[in-house]
Amino acid sequence: MKAMVVTGLNQMEISNVEMPSIDENGILVKVHTCAICGSDIRIFHSGNSRVSYPAIIGHEIAGEVVETGTKVTKFKVGDRIAVGADVPCGECTFCEAGIGNNCQINYAMGYQFQGGFAQYLPLNRTVVNYGPVHKLPDSMSYEQGSMAEPLGCVLNALELAPVKLGDTAVVIGAGPIGCMMANVIKVMGASKVILIQRSRQRLEIAKKVVNADRFVCSGEEDATAAVMEETNGLGADLIFTACPSPEAQKDALLMAKNRAIVSFFGGLPKDKELVTLNTNLIHYKELFITGAHGAMPKHHQRAIELIASGTINVTPFISKSFALDDVREAFAYAESHEGMRAIVRPNERD
Repeated sequence: MKAMVVTGLNQMEISNVEMPSIDENGILVKVHTCAICGSDIRIFHSGNSRVSYPAIIGHEIAGEVVETGTKVTKFKVGDRIAVGADVPCGECTFCEAGIGNNCQINYAMGYQFQGGFAQYLPLNRTVVNYGPVHKLPDSMSYEQGSMAEPLGCVLNALELAPVKLGDTAVVIGAGPIGCMMANVIKVMGASKVILIQRSRQRLEIAKKVVNADRFVCSGEEDATAAVMEETNGLGADLIFTACPSPEAQKDALLMAKNRAIVSFFGGLPKDKELVTLNTNLIHYKELFITGAHGAMPKHHQRAIELIASGTINVTPFISKSFALDDVREAFAYAESHEGMRAIVRPNERD
């Protein structure tokens, strides 16, 4: 089969590799779509301790089951499915408690397990039994199925920092997942959503897909002052940092209303992960600070249901599709921030 193989930092090849096989507990998936996530770009440029070369990455996946092991009962040949990223081991303390995204083994598609930038994808027993693998209703396209993974991450964050009716919420970062988060927050009942982005060009793109009440270009105006202006000087009830920025985490505390929830949703680069925060703001405002990492299989399933019902419209976040032979162009497009999600179709010809 054909696959995009990462052979080292900043090195990728479109190669013919051995067709994957499955055992009696696995399934084989013909990949129809795999979207490019920011973490795929980070793996390509900076590597990851869970990724060994040569590697086939990609974790926002949808496809069709073409083979099942003799002991598999959950799926059958012909099933249309979506596959997410985080795979619980199913046996540790955290997995038993239902928080598999905190599993210390930290399995993930496109990391320890083969990813979706390939024509075919093998899913082993652990992924089939415990992972984010769910059937797609006929009404959902494969492209929409790939969007269930990032939407699931948004749902996990909002479970930890829930929106209440009438809340004012701030999202810092207008990447695809930040924009998706802003829309979900609005659907959940926030009375006002403020989207902040440093780049004017990126903010203008976000305006086409986000149902926010105010768009703030932090490269041109004081974002904290803008939030205070929108909240009568009180601050926001919820602030999500959906970007890899230490400055955003510092600013989030300044924008927060007393007893607000601040979610450090976006992870930071390893050379910027130590951030000096004014903890007196946390102390005197009685702030609640939380993080959010990945998602659990239940969030992936819920994301599919929300997309299928039309409650959350992910179609605007699907900007451009590429054949596997054009995956370099696809990665360049994703890095350019000219649109939202780039979709790779491994079984589609140029």
